Amino acid sequence: MGKVRFRYSKTGKAKYISHLDLMATMQRSFLRAGVNLKYSEGFNPHPYMSVALPLPVGGESLCELMDVGLTDDTVPDIQLLELPEGLKIIDAYLPVRKFNEITWIEINGSMHYDKQADNDTIKQLRECFAEESIIISKRTKRGFKDLDIAPYIKEVDFSIEKCIEITAKVSAQNPTLNADDLMNALDERLKPDCICMNRIAIYDSNMIKFE
Repeated sequence: MGKVRFRYSKTGKAKYISHLDLMATMQRSFLRAGVNLKYSEGFNPHPYMSVALPLPVGGESLCELMDVGLTDDTVPDIQLLELPEGLKIIDAYLPVRKFNEITWIEINGSMHYDKQADNDTIKQLRECFAEESIIISKRTKRGFKDLDIAPYIKEVDFSIEKCIEITAKVSAQNPTLNADDLMNALDERLKPDCICMNRIAIYDSNMIKFE
């Protein structure tokens, strides 16, 4: 069985597509393009498809990865893949590395406040994430538990233009940190009224971009 890795972006309206719907959408696109999908055996066969770090609904990303099992080692022509607005296949290639080598996610975004944010707000935000211990309540499969996320934040910084911009590199797996986790570290005075976040890159433990 061959395996092909697809690198794709998920932005705009596509950010509201759930993970299950995304898998179904990709499968239909592959079938229309004549991709020779490999299926499991049994009474309910399904194609071998796996996403590295599934996005929560509402999340945007420029660096998503999906491995797809094929009946051969032929890399499909991505120009033949038709997808809805906001989903775009960027590249397709034979994978070399395993998803469990992904260690860090780089994210950026905009934090919007109803009240005027200024340089003093940035100072307070930086002070918050400079703490040696940053405890949040994080949802797990067994409910909520307290987690110190400080060891899982490699770097975080803020700047201000029309709104406050955030850039950060955070843990990709075990645990996976997202925008909500970072915002949960803030007290009510500093929490934005709205935040838009994007994944822009993923890295291994040596901060080499993962592909």
